[in-house]
Amino acid sequence: MKRNNVVIIIIAVAILGFLAGNYSYPKYFNQGMDYLNARLGLAVPHFFDVPFRMGLDLEGGVQLLYDADLSKVNKADYNTAMQGLRDVIERRVNLFGVQEPVVQVEEAGDHYRLLVELAGVQDPAQAIKMIGETPFLEFREQRSSEETQMILDKQKEVEGKSLEEAQNIPDWQLALEDPNFKPTDLNGRYLERSELAFDQTTYRPSISIKFNKEGTDLFKDLTGRNIGKPLAIYIDNILISAPVVQEAIAGGEAQITGQFTVEEAKTLARNLSAGALPVPINLISQQKVGPTLGASSLEKSLKAGIYGFLAIVIFMIIFYKLPGLLAAIALFIYVVIILSIFKLIPVTLTLAGIGGFVLSIGMAIDANILIFARLKEELAENKDFSTALEEAFRRAWPSIRDSNLTSLIVGFILFSLGTSFIKGFALTLSLGIIVSMFSAIFITRQFLRIFIGTRFEKYKKLWTPLI
Repeated sequence: MKRNNVVIIIIAVAILGFLAGNYSYPKYFNQGMDYLNARLGLAVPHFFDVPFRMGLDLEGGVQLLYDADLSKVNKADYNTAMQGLRDVIERRVNLFGVQEPVVQVEEAGDHYRLLVELAGVQDPAQAIKMIGETPFLEFREQRSSEETQMILDKQKEVEGKSLEEAQNIPDWQLALEDPNFKPTDLNGRYLERSELAFDQTTYRPSISIKFNKEGTDLFKDLTGRNIGKPLAIYIDNILISAPVVQEAIAGGEAQITGQFTVEEAKTLARNLSAGALPVPINLISQQKVGPTLGASSLEKSLKAGIYGFLAIVIFMIIFYKLPGLLAAIALFIYVVIILSIFKLIPVTLTLAGIGGFVLSIGMAIDANILIFARLKEELAENKDFSTALEEAFRRAWPSIRDSNLTSLIVGFILFSLGTSFIKGFALTLSLGIIVSMFSAIFITRQFLRIFIGTRFEKYKKLWTPLI
């Protein structure tokens, strides 16, 4: 690569590091701007100050306790109803903007209760309103193309207008409707049961549903007029599934098929049951809860991360000399980029999530060590610096790729099957691994390339590790 291109890339990386560093921690930049604005009469704005999102264990939040009314549910269906209700409530809370909530089912004698803990919630009343509604299941049929276009046109017509202005437009309420599917009379009150099943031919998991007598007639009529079209299933106005109707279905029984895993099919069956079963919940207590670990645990974790980062930097500089110094700079850029990503997504940082991030810092330097060890071997064969550098990256890449890929697979499994705190650990670790590959393979490589053709490349002791 031409030297001018390398210089441009390094400048771009420096700008990225500057922006990411100030986005992740804008305090010193903003203080500096305040000083310059006061002394020079300028009006330079502050950098974006977006706070990190902390989990319940570090920030505290609100705890809500609900009593579930199971008077209209068969006793054998209690557990299914409560688990389905728990899934729906957790989804609602996530949509409300609270990540990694704690939603637990508690059994006290003949009473079932739902414990909901929400981290960092500033308006508990809005959360209470959202959680307190009974899950609602409904079936919708596809609109005609004319209806769809009419709604889309109306949405475009009211776009950008205030509510008062929109109300002056004829039939403005059309803009509030779903342009793809329209409600039908068939909803969860007619669903008798929903359970996991397996296709007799393909053995794939599916969901078996059965309606009561009134629902059977509605379902037959609905499927009869929608053959070859999708029939959408919604819970709380969220599309869960949209199977295509193959034929009119009599008897009130049907199967929902798709590319489900067994666990996905179980969850969908539970959610359908939750939408169908009348399980009202009543708020019986509300209280604010403090962080279970608190500021001291957060401070200790951050100190551990800083000490670990400094230890890695010192080790790299002592043992790997100039390449180690360049890797340390790339590692600093890696840290500010990943912290910025945590704010942008945003990621809820529990203590487990911070642990995953700290671990990723140590893993981020692994690729550099492999590259530098390979560079030493290439230089020992008396190759010129440029050739040795490119060969070191090329030959180290398979090991770097495979080691990080296996770690990402483990992270994916932990995120898919783990609980909320384990998911936080897996997410921060996986994001760290992905960004670390960019840091080691791209940023460090450009830093090393800048020395090609300079007098520094002649001093092999600068590039040869102590070990």
